[in-house]
Amino acid sequence: MNNAGEMRRRPLEGVRVLDFTIVMSGPMCTRALADAGAEVIKVEGPAGDVVRHRPPIVGGFSTYFAAMNCGKQSTVIDLQTDEGRRLARRLADKADIVVENFRPGVMARLGLDYESLTVDNPRLIYCSISGFGQEGPMAKAPAYAPVIQAWSGYELAYAEYQNSGGRPANNGIFIADVLGATHATAAINLALLDRARTGLGQKIDVSLTDCMLGMLIYEMQAAQNPPERGRQVYQPVRSSDGFVMVAAVTPKNLETLFEVVGYPEGKTDPRFATVQSKEANWSALLNIVEAWTSQRPGSECERIFMAAGVPCSRYRTVGEAMREPQMSARSLLKKIKSADKAFAVANAPYRMSRSIIETGTTLPELGGDTREVLKNVLGLADDEIKDLVARAIVEN
Repeated sequence: MNNAGEMRRRPLEGVRVLDFTIVMSGPMCTRALADAGAEVIKVEGPAGDVVRHRPPIVGGFSTYFAAMNCGKQSTVIDLQTDEGRRLARRLADKADIVVENFRPGVMARLGLDYESLTVDNPRLIYCSISGFGQEGPMAKAPAYAPVIQAWSGYELAYAEYQNSGGRPANNGIFIADVLGATHATAAINLALLDRARTGLGQKIDVSLTDCMLGMLIYEMQAAQNPPERGRQVYQPVRSSDGFVMVAAVTPKNLETLFEVVGYPEGKTDPRFATVQSKEANWSALLNIVEAWTSQRPGSECERIFMAAGVPCSRYRTVGEAMREPQMSARSLLKKIKSADKAFAVANAPYRMSRSIIETGTTLPELGGDTREVLKNVLGLADDEIKDLVARAIVEN
């Protein structure tokens, strides 16, 4: 309960989401809605979301899939059949939100696009997530996050900061999908607020390319008005057992850094007196720092610098970061079980003082909720559902 004695609740309780998404950007968006209390019905084809088969596998279940889809219901409807599409439209009539991330045109061919569904449900909020957006010469081009990250300029900008001068880096972390999911979730919540005021839903068009370019704030400005010299780039410096990152951003940080590394004369060294001179002598500054850090383990460098107020971190693996006490204090990780084997997924990275945001622990077995959804949401009788199953329109 909060200070006013009111019962805390999840902010999207009573909101129903029809989830036509696969892979990452869409499922991450709808999982965020589920964490906030929405009832999320994931509509899958007979083969299911392709990520269901991706490792790691624990207790026969993909934990990769689980991390993006926990807390949802799964219903299998064959949208390649007329009756399957009719069932989906009936579910959309009962929904507050539809989210899809197919290539533009796919949902229209199925008769499940915004214009078709809002004839009977004008309050519907309909979010489409795609590589290049719903309009423009590239709209229907096939695209996944690695392609978007190359197309947007991000990968070459990243490579330029490495001073490698060669092949762009390999790609295994799908930033475009994460950004797309984040922006889609924000837009949906804005649309819910607008609907509360106007009574009307609306269409949301999220482009992963737009998300990536919008993230490249400095790089977009430098592309239009190239600076005389490149910006300073924060580089790792060696410790005795690896590397650390030191980010003395403010003048106060820098003065403290000079004291810590035993170079107090740095505070009056003309090479570091102004932002411009510091950037021009960046390599010299890094050499001074590395002469000190290379004599100490990364954990000691981190402890000393952080205690002094200079931001610093040793380089951790993902597993090491997950085990840090800070993550326990923030309750970042939520344990989920699959066949009595536990694994952790990330909770939402924010807390709310009056509302509960909570990761669902149920794992959506493929089609495991079909019967319940058809019965409870559409009011179908058991015999009707059996007939649909027998004709392979739905599976349970």
